[in-house]
Amino acid sequence: MPAFLPAVDVPPQPWTGRFDGDGAEHLRWWQAVEAYDAGGAADPETKPAALLGFCSDEGVRRNKGRTGAAAAPAALRAALGPLAFHLDRAITDAGDVVVTGTGLEAGQERAGRAVSAMLDAGWLTVVLGGGHETAYASYSGVAGSAAVQAGLRLGVLNLDAHFDLRDEPVPSSGTPFLQMARAEAAAGRDFRYAVVGISEPNNTRALFHTAQELGVRYLLDEDCGEERVQEFVAGFLADIDVLYLTIDLDVLPAAVAPGVSAPAAYGVPLPAISAVCRQVARSGKLLHLDVAELNPAFDIDGRTAKVAARLINTLLR
Repeated sequence: MPAFLPAVDVPPQPWTGRFDGDGAEHLRWWQAVEAYDAGGAADPETKPAALLGFCSDEGVRRNKGRTGAAAAPAALRAALGPLAFHLDRAITDAGDVVVTGTGLEAGQERAGRAVSAMLDAGWLTVVLGGGHETAYASYSGVAGSAAVQAGLRLGVLNLDAHFDLRDEPVPSSGTPFLQMARAEAAAGRDFRYAVVGISEPNNTRALFHTAQELGVRYLLDEDCGEERVQEFVAGFLADIDVLYLTIDLDVLPAAVAPGVSAPAAYGVPLPAISAVCRQVARSGKLLHLDVAELNPAFDIDGRTAKVAARLINTLLR
């Protein structure tokens, strides 16, 4: 039996999907994913990936959004399961960290410990959120990893309609990147943060001012043509050693991603977002990624979950 991570609340469950046969030519995700074994180490040559669910919408509730994102990890696995498996890397599932009641901070701490442990064991880590409070859980794990502690320059790339730099009395889905900025300053490191897809009408002047003060690089949604986005991301990647990529699904137009906490009136076209994912995957700098803000209760025909699954598949190819 595999040894599960102590920080995980729910161990990995069996995956399901369409069955076409047992041969390699018929393989789908649900047949390829194995349970994570905390007692083993990853093969650095093949760069295997480990999935971790973060079942939380307490941050969204605190940020006065529509809740439901706690159910997202299960929906993401259900969308990934039937996909044909064309990856050249192993995929494991470490289970879920579950935020109970108002215990957001404790859940973020547990998820962070799990991510750090998996990164230090040699895995490319993937967190399935959860509201965008997922981002601070991810950051805690990345910042605590041996790679960052050894001095590698960390960059955080956020595909999002919002800065999420709110200064609030308690952490929420709107505060994680300001929390990161303060944590990086306390650690004596530069805060390297870039956002693709900012919606000007959905971010106050105060948030733009905070972004300017912190040296945040950003592209407005209306400026996100595919070529412009790739130039922007290339410039950011050139200044860092390792990357944490976070995808808030509300960066996509509401017609493409209706099942999110805050649907986008404009959004960034899916081809541009997909191109960023391919660019990041090719860079060789991706250390950790997460997907946030899927709300299955509002997801018409499972569109948003399917798009998210496609992006995860792209990043891991």
